[in-house]
Amino acid sequence: MPSGLIALLDDVAGIAKMAATSLDDVAAAAGKAGTKAAGVVIDDAAVTPKYVMGLTPDRELPIIWKIAKGSLRNKLLFLLPAALLISAVAPWLLPPLLMLGGAFLCFEAVEKLLEAFQGGHDVAEEASQTLNSTEIENQKVSSAIRTDFILSGEIMAISLGTVAGEPVWEQAIILVVVAILITAGVYGVVGLIVKMDDIGLHLAKKNGAGNQALGRALVKAMPVLMAVLSVVGTAAMLWVGGGLIVHGLHEFHIELIPGTIEHIAQGAALAVPAIGGFLHWTVTAIGGAIVGLVVGGIIVGALHLLPSKKH
Repeated sequence: MPSGLIALLDDVAGIAKMAATSLDDVAAAAGKAGTKAAGVVIDDAAVTPKYVMGLTPDRELPIIWKIAKGSLRNKLLFLLPAALLISAVAPWLLPPLLMLGGAFLCFEAVEKLLEAFQGGHDVAEEASQTLNSTEIENQKVSSAIRTDFILSGEIMAISLGTVAGEPVWEQAIILVVVAILITAGVYGVVGLIVKMDDIGLHLAKKNGAGNQALGRALVKAMPVLMAVLSVVGTAAMLWVGGGLIVHGLHEFHIELIPGTIEHIAQGAALAVPAIGGFLHWTVTAIGGAIVGLVVGGIIVGALHLLPSKKH
């Protein structure tokens, strides 16, 4: 009897150890998947604050909360089942879908660049002249959730591509973890960003030279931060979108572009071994961004030419 109990305890300990190992593997895979999707996450964080611009301060956080709930709903109710279905039934669809998503990101990035160079009309200003505050809020939330659906789709697809070799149950857990953590992270950061000027104003009114100096610095830093986020977000769209296309070409054994980028990246890494990893990543990101700029430019050019044929 004692020996049977010891054997049972050994079995329980073994099962517990296997479960712990599986959880460690899931955590590691979720971290890797989240890192792979970092470029899209940066763009998500950079894009979202514009949807609360022009609203009264008391409505900013409630709107962000509505968008965050819509984002989580996008990921868990629609994108997660679709991703698992593709993984189980047609895994061969993942590379072309990622390439299509990458092409869309490249298109969006080039459109942003064109708007920055050419200037554009303020849609929010036009809407404010014809809609009441509730309608404007609903319109902003709806638009933000639609944009988030595309970006969340990219995040889930990239994450799925990272863990495609894992069992389906692990894929499901990893994607749920990634969805929750990324949504919380993105919209938590967005909340801090949009309230940064309010925090600054509050500190500027408090007693103490240090508080006032910090408050004024936060207020002055807000437009600079928004400008930097916009640039970083656009760059992230290019290198992530172009990188997805490059990776897809590699999956289809079309090695001219992927092979060239990898050859240059390895050469740079070997030239300065002390920072080899950083140089390899930098060259790969630049190569992806160049591919993204070309692909996005072709799509934008084609779409801008289409209407002219009707005249």
